[in-house]
Amino acid sequence: MNKFELDDVIIEWLGHASFRISNKKSNRKIYIDPFRIDVENASDANAILITHSHYDHFSPQDIEKIRTEKTRIYAPKDVSLKGNIHVVEPGLFFHINDHLKIETFPAYNINKPFHPKEKKWVSYKLTFNNEITVFHTGDSDVIPEFLDLQNLDVLMVPVSGTYVMTAEEAAHLCRKIRPKYAMPMHYGTIVGSRSDAERFKQLCDGVCKVIILDKA
Repeated sequence: MNKFELDDVIIEWLGHASFRISNKKSNRKIYIDPFRIDVENASDANAILITHSHYDHFSPQDIEKIRTEKTRIYAPKDVSLKGNIHVVEPGLFFHINDHLKIETFPAYNINKPFHPKEKKWVSYKLTFNNEITVFHTGDSDVIPEFLDLQNLDVLMVPVSGTYVMTAEEAAHLCRKIRPKYAMPMHYGTIVGSRSDAERFKQLCDGVCKVIILDKA
């Protein structure tokens, strides 16, 4: 399965931590952390969300494949881009229109040095059509700020370990906040493999439904 549909929201995994989310009701496409994506000059992004400045999440080459002059880009201050850029840090709220709201949360490591809290890198909560909530953790461990999340429809969560949480830690997060659906990410390119995603799915049995997407 290379796409997941929830009412008017379609989610595609583009590899690693990259997703394309389409909202049929508003005919808009949102990209998160495009990196080595298999599209050529699609020029269809209404918004691009960047979690942090590491090369596997902030790829100018991939951004150029999908952006237009009207594309809104949301990114932390250390992401260097020109255009319609909205600088983000944790704790912000953007009411884009009646079909999309964006909230920023922290994303950082608590037991490794790769993603310091001081960088103010982000995770994103998207609310579509005032009803469907999607949360992308960015590159993070299980941090206290995530434990307050409630009523998520979809949780996009890393499972590879090394730089981010492991499959076991990701499953622990799911047991704490109980999303309806969880999508493993951050594997298959830099670190981690599909076996990490399968392990995560096994650990979440009885907790939430895990959707392992094939790369679109």
